[in-house]
Amino acid sequence: MDNHEIAAVFRRLADLMELGEENPFKIRAYRAAADTIEDTTTPLAEMIEAGGVARLRELPGVGEAISKKIVYLLATGTFKAYEEIKARIPETTLDLLKVEGVGMKTLQILYSQFQITNLEDFAKFVAGGGLGSVQRLGERAQERIRASLEELGY
Repeated sequence: MDNHEIAAVFRRLADLMELGEENPFKIRAYRAAADTIEDTTTPLAEMIEAGGVARLRELPGVGEAISKKIVYLLATGTFKAYEEIKARIPETTLDLLKVEGVGMKTLQILYSQFQITNLEDFAKFVAGGGLGSVQRLGERAQERIRASLEELGY
């Protein structure tokens, strides 16, 4: 697993946590760590081999808890906190962010009020006229969403 893939896991974790309206400080910490990891040119696995977990903690935004998660992620492909949040909130829910006009706040509404967890269900919701019942979405935003779904093949 390369640095880009590790950073992507931490970003998805942060997005799922934000969707679940969890601790904003932890969310920010995971995003900061993801940015640092992505900007690090040396593979994290090599850093661990050379200096252990202590070497990871030298990176800005990577403390003890995150460094342990990185080690576990490299060893197993996942870690407990990531699996726990994916068990509560389907990871496919984040695919809705690919739709132009759907940001995190709109996604939170779609998930919490309408239990939409994937692009296929969202496309059905839109086709059935459901967008009109979503707070914050004017006609232009609805049109943008429809066009974007069409471009995505839905």
